[in-house]
Amino acid sequence: MKRLAQKTVIDKALKTLREGGLVGLPTETVYGLAANALSDEAVARIYALKARPQFNPLIAHVASAEQAMMYVAFNDWAHKLADAFWPGPLTLILPKKKDSGVSLLTTAGLDTLAIRVPAHPIAQHILKNLVFPLAAPSANPSESLSPTTMEHVQQAFPDLYVLNGGPCIVGLESTIVDLTQKVPVILRPGSVTLQEIEAVLGCQLGTNTDKTIKSPGQLKRHYAPSIPLRLNVTHLNPKEALLSFGAHDLKGAIREINLSPQGDLQEAAANLFAALAKLDSSEYESIAVLPIPPQGIGLALNDRLKRASS
Repeated sequence: MKRLAQKTVIDKALKTLREGGLVGLPTETVYGLAANALSDEAVARIYALKARPQFNPLIAHVASAEQAMMYVAFNDWAHKLADAFWPGPLTLILPKKKDSGVSLLTTAGLDTLAIRVPAHPIAQHILKNLVFPLAAPSANPSESLSPTTMEHVQQAFPDLYVLNGGPCIVGLESTIVDLTQKVPVILRPGSVTLQEIEAVLGCQLGTNTDKTIKSPGQLKRHYAPSIPLRLNVTHLNPKEALLSFGAHDLKGAIREINLSPQGDLQEAAANLFAALAKLDSSEYESIAVLPIPPQGIGLALNDRLKRASS
């Protein structure tokens, strides 16, 4: 009976997507707001629901590297990174093929495309049963906190059909690497780290000098709660909630959520957006954030927090 019910849910999602509708899709990073990446009308619905700036391109999600090569031109770097990290939380920016059919709204009119192969089994099942890629930015209103549970999506978009894939195990958006410059460049840090990428490519990554917004996560303000965020705090203000990390001596918060009492950066990343969502309340004047080590996935955590505080 359970298997039959699950098939009915999946079939409804596939039907909705084939008809140009939107579906809340679980991935290992965050929940996505998914639609046919080849359809102008479907992608326009994403922008409208999210109230997202149309100069901010979307990531196309596919089932495999072989499918990705239908839409973008791979180079040696792309082959190495896809072999090492796909399926997984890594997005590659590559030249879009002229006959790709990808909507100009998906790419924001650029001749490049951000693309990845998600690892979540539900996302994989959906993608394998479609003949088109899915544009799937985070399933939240533009600039607000990214959703890591089905409940987060339902709170933001009560009328959206959402597939329940449980809490996201990574909890941060994918690392984005631009492979169209002279050397690879990270445009958005994530759980796949700089060191891991350099080890696979056998070269040092460059610094981004291209001011074009080629991917999500490049806007100064992003992933933000509705109340102010103070970073790297050493004291608490009145009526302030505390987002902490590891062992600390700061006392007196109205409410505290510790991202990882043991100081585990991976655990902290998985808990970040859910914790911010719980503290995003008019009960508090602001959220104070303790320092988080800027190493490994800690770089991605600090990137998200900096954008959320902007």
